[in-house]
Amino acid sequence: MHTLLLDSEAVDENARMTDVVRAVEDAFGAYERGDAQMPPKSYIDLPQYNGDFRSMPAYLEVRESDSTASDGWDAAGLKWVNVHPDNPADHDLPTVLGTMIYSDPETAFPLAIMDGAELTMKRTGAAAAVATDYLALEDASSLGIVGAGVQSYTQLEAIAAVRSIEEVVVSDLDEARLERFIETFEDEFDIRSGSISEAGHCDVLSTVTPVEDPVVSTEDVGDHTHINAIGADAAGKHELTDALLQSATVVIDDHEQCTHSGEINVPYGTGALTDSDIHGEIGELVVGQKAGRTDETGVTVFDSTGLAIQDVAAAHVVYENARERGDGDEFGMIDTGI
Repeated sequence: MHTLLLDSEAVDENARMTDVVRAVEDAFGAYERGDAQMPPKSYIDLPQYNGDFRSMPAYLEVRESDSTASDGWDAAGLKWVNVHPDNPADHDLPTVLGTMIYSDPETAFPLAIMDGAELTMKRTGAAAAVATDYLALEDASSLGIVGAGVQSYTQLEAIAAVRSIEEVVVSDLDEARLERFIETFEDEFDIRSGSISEAGHCDVLSTVTPVEDPVVSTEDVGDHTHINAIGADAAGKHELTDALLQSATVVIDDHEQCTHSGEINVPYGTGALTDSDIHGEIGELVVGQKAGRTDETGVTVFDSTGLAIQDVAAAHVVYENARERGDGDEFGMIDTGI
């Protein structure tokens, strides 16, 4: 047996977004049904390098009767990922690097080792798309994005897979980033730069910034805007004002992660937001235990911290597609001549 090595380009080519969105939706459902194991994300803080490591293992089983797009399957894996903000300037490396080990649950054989950074971007976009599908207006056609960094690209790619997005408004203080983003998509969408309020008054808004002082307030969004709060991934980060969160229907991906390091972590820690202010977890919407958008729903917020089950689901898609296409490099990592 051989292990498949998949670099960032191979992950990109084989992570077909429609497939990843459905697989991530299946993963949320499996987690809610109790068909997944996901120990809490563990952190190794390295203040001397202004960075950290994060370890994210998971196993999930998607039953055929519960799958949204495929036959039943199960999968296991571990993502080893980091955040080192000084990397681009000091080392000419990306802020986020990552490695995904994708294993056969039955034998533990490492089926694939793949780039975890590209995988992270794909599954993060897919998670926002799943939430958008359940919480945004059915006829949503405009998308606002606050922050034109690397995560913004898959936000647009994924959300456009579940809604007929025509207009895109992007807000960022970095003119060069804005220009790159607009140039990438100008042939596909009516896209322009704008203020945070202009972006927030779109039907869907994704916030992908690392701020600790909120930049989006109640006045910055429309009456029925759905917000994907993506940027907060550590304690202290906070993109939306407390008042906005208090007035919105809030859906989270995982209670422990969100209260520790998600968008709600700051107001939850101060008591400004409590469990009674949380509508539910996204998995509850997927399995039908909680309602998504109704005619009475106003502003909605999805607090996305990123779950290991999402990585495993995305890795499953990448591996199966790559094997079918003959992509990647096979190597003999383990001597099986026992």
